[in-house]
Amino acid sequence: MNNTTPLTQRYNPDVDTVVNGIMNGDRQMLSRAITLIESQRREDEQKAHEILDRCLAKKNEAIRIGITGSPGAGKSTFIEALGEEIINQGLRLAVLAIDPSSKQSRGSILGDKARMERLAGRKEAFIRPTASSGCLGGTSPKTHEAILLCEAAGYDVIMVETVGVGQSEVAVDTMVDFILLLMLPGSGDELQGIKRGIMEIADAVAITKTDGDQAGIAAISRAEFEAALRMLPAKHSFWQPQVFLTSAITGTGIIEVWQNISAYFTLMRKHDTLEKLRHQQLKSLLYTLLEERLKREFFSNPEVTSSKESIERQVLSGQLSPFTGANTLMDAFMRPLKSL
Repeated sequence: MNNTTPLTQRYNPDVDTVVNGIMNGDRQMLSRAITLIESQRREDEQKAHEILDRCLAKKNEAIRIGITGSPGAGKSTFIEALGEEIINQGLRLAVLAIDPSSKQSRGSILGDKARMERLAGRKEAFIRPTASSGCLGGTSPKTHEAILLCEAAGYDVIMVETVGVGQSEVAVDTMVDFILLLMLPGSGDELQGIKRGIMEIADAVAITKTDGDQAGIAAISRAEFEAALRMLPAKHSFWQPQVFLTSAITGTGIIEVWQNISAYFTLMRKHDTLEKLRHQQLKSLLYTLLEERLKREFFSNPEVTSSKESIERQVLSGQLSPFTGANTLMDAFMRPLKSL
């Protein structure tokens, strides 16, 4: 779609216009589609589902990478450096940057696009900051759908930058193919707390900010992480996660990380693992959407709505246990169905 399209059509485009725009690389239409899937309005939801159904028909096997790690590890700076390397390889890149949300406004607090100015200026890159909306797991409630839209738009590599809140980041494993864990030099003390969570799903570890006087500490951290990774069960029989020393400022280790990711995808395809993983991701999305729909139907049910406050009061006053209260509300939800 070109810029001669009427403004009214671009502001509130129909499904055909959005889908054609996405397929033709129109970043404005891609942004519009992601806004629709994030909307809470019923009419927007229906339109978003039509767009997604159409976009799923276009098969584009992009490389999906999850970037996670503790706050302060420099995820955005690292992504900018890695992203420029990817673009220099002749590939198109989409970055879905999940920001922490304000509890009051539910909006994004930081805005990653403002932190990736060089990458945002590249025509080969699409950066979409998205509020987590309080969603656990370090992602946004609609991250997976946004990945599918970016694939339909022809992006070769899709990065998902998680919030960075700790062990709950493991949710990103259900929607990406490769998980890169970023850690700071001297963070070996954190191993005991994270190894049963993020460490088990990491396909590689990059120790960031290793320039200057951090080099010695970084080398020790690398040895600690390598030892920890060897103690964990293998995620894939053909892959042993490596630990890299990196610096987004000097460029140290950035090319090596990308080469490692590329090698991983070569092996995934060789072992016919990628298609199986994609099937698992779609299955996970199916049941995530189903749970979301059931939850919404439950709390909007008139029988539940009329009983909820009374049940809450009885639970808080000790007249009912939370277990009995939950069963009572479930019975209220099921009552109309049982009468059919």
